[in-house]
Amino acid sequence: MTPFLEFDLRMIIVDRLEKSYGGRTALKGISFRVHRGEVLGLLGPNGAGKTTTMKILTGLIPATGGRASVAGFDVHEQSLEVRRRIGYLPEHPPLYREMTVRGFLRFVAELRGVPRSKRSAKVDRAIEQCGLAEVAGRIVGRLSKGYRQRVGLAQAIVHDPEVLILDEPTVGLDPKQIVDIRSLVKGFGGERTVILSTHILPEVTMTCQRVVIITRGSIVAEDSIANLTGRGEMGERMAITVARDLDGVASTLAGIPGVIGVDRAPGEPPTYHVSVERGFSGKELLSAAVVQSGCGLLEMKTVPETLEDVFLDLITEEHGVAA
Repeated sequence: MTPFLEFDLRMIIVDRLEKSYGGRTALKGISFRVHRGEVLGLLGPNGAGKTTTMKILTGLIPATGGRASVAGFDVHEQSLEVRRRIGYLPEHPPLYREMTVRGFLRFVAELRGVPRSKRSAKVDRAIEQCGLAEVAGRIVGRLSKGYRQRVGLAQAIVHDPEVLILDEPTVGLDPKQIVDIRSLVKGFGGERTVILSTHILPEVTMTCQRVVIITRGSIVAEDSIANLTGRGEMGERMAITVARDLDGVASTLAGIPGVIGVDRAPGEPPTYHVSVERGFSGKELLSAAVVQSGCGLLEMKTVPETLEDVFLDLITEEHGVAA
């Protein structure tokens, strides 16, 4: 077995990966890297290609083109080596509902090749890490959805894998359960390499160190959340609050050089969000235009760009559709 030569700190390498289903292309030559101990968010709308990517990385389906590796092993040519190093939580956890939590995890540990002498210790550690001690003797099918999700996470880590691949791990949970699962996943970082797929923006901002934004099978951004939101991927935004909402204000502001767009925010007092080019130096022009219009300038400030702003801008720009 010959691992990829470029393997070093990069635990996962995806290189020009493609996947087609009949006449439909699900992945269009995507590439990204995940470093050891990193928690990466794979963010995109439903149908973007997130689950397809994860299924290829876990060896469940083959790619149509390109290649991928985990821990230096090719996911197609060396699938068994890859599977030994991966813990996978699909969107719907693969649970045997008639078994007890501990019995199920012992069964999974055996399937995963954990030696008998280490099996109990591995199961105990997974139970402890996932907060399952108080339900370890209960039947899986009688647990709440939140606890079943914890059991799903426990089965993914019971063999102590280097890599965790988690597909929509908090879907369908209540707010408290979501917070609990996010805390668990975030705690896996550093010890394990994690890819987390989601279409929920808070999931990424509260859990991940870096994000890959994917839509319609293509990657449109890859960076840390701080860089994406802090550097103004699409520019900057100004929030201008006025005393009176008069006709023509928006068009006047839109006509100033360097202004990309103007939107009236809902609510009162009247506030306009003005998108400007990066390095915009016309703030005095904006304030003068408002004063001269007779609206009465109450406040003008720079508004930090959120991941939601970046996400919507990117998928709108990529496909030319209204967000």
